[in-house]
Amino acid sequence: MNKTADFSLLFVVFIWGVTFVMVQNALSFLDPFTFNAVRFFMAFVFLLIPYLLTLHKKGKNGSKGLIKAGFHIGVWLFLGYGLQTIGLNYTTPAKTGFITGLSVVMVPVFSLLLLKHRLSRNTIIGVAAATIGLYLMTFADRSNLNIGDLLVFLCAISFAMQIITTAKYAKTLPALPLTLVQVSTVSLLSFVSAFIFKENHSVIFSSEVMLQKDVWTALLVTAALATAFAFFAQTFFQAYTTPTRVALIFSMEPVFAALSSYILIGEKLTSASIIGCAFIFLGMIFAELPVKKKKPVTQGFS
Repeated sequence: MNKTADFSLLFVVFIWGVTFVMVQNALSFLDPFTFNAVRFFMAFVFLLIPYLLTLHKKGKNGSKGLIKAGFHIGVWLFLGYGLQTIGLNYTTPAKTGFITGLSVVMVPVFSLLLLKHRLSRNTIIGVAAATIGLYLMTFADRSNLNIGDLLVFLCAISFAMQIITTAKYAKTLPALPLTLVQVSTVSLLSFVSAFIFKENHSVIFSSEVMLQKDVWTALLVTAALATAFAFFAQTFFQAYTTPTRVALIFSMEPVFAALSSYILIGEKLTSASIIGCAFIFLGMIFAELPVKKKKPVTQGFS
């Protein structure tokens, strides 16, 4: 089941990577908070249908604990998206990509401190290789740190904590209702943020947006695949793998994003990007290698 979980999560990351171009096109018509609010609300509707069809089946725990857990995960996920969005106003996309990717380092640290998960030597080497790869792929701007970098760093912490909290609850709570609460939390908080930051989310109903095929295609695809399916799969399969493995698999997102951008819009890949992709891929593979157990030393009688 571990391998099935890893490959399923890799497919989720593939979806996130290839939909990146779609999201960029849609954001030229919608502000980020409004886009996320609508995207996660549509995902909630998609997930609500199978949930209602299986409502007669009782969950493993009471609804009170499930709602609290789903809200907990959803808050971290919302903070990740929100802080990244605000931080992008003050720093470069390249630095944002690298700093966000630092969650691949934070997850094993948090996993050790909060969940008491020990790290193997192969895992540590794999995390280090993936971090080097992220640096080569994204950290082109070496200017001084600013407030945007700090906000994105907090975003990386939030994404890491989303993985940790999902790992905490995924083994004891049913995946579908837990995902429902998570995505509805992100949608609600995104709508509230749109008001706070004075972003006009009603623009979604304007004729300019209503006639844009790219916007609705992006919303439908990201809501159905990159949100409803993706976060349900993460919640379900994290019960069968470790948070550190999840973080390493998620580090493949910029690789898939770069490849899809190259194929779909002809974006050039630099030699550093290609080497970075290789480091991330090798890091993920290396972390999957079995650890050789040392044979016990037996002392003979003289």
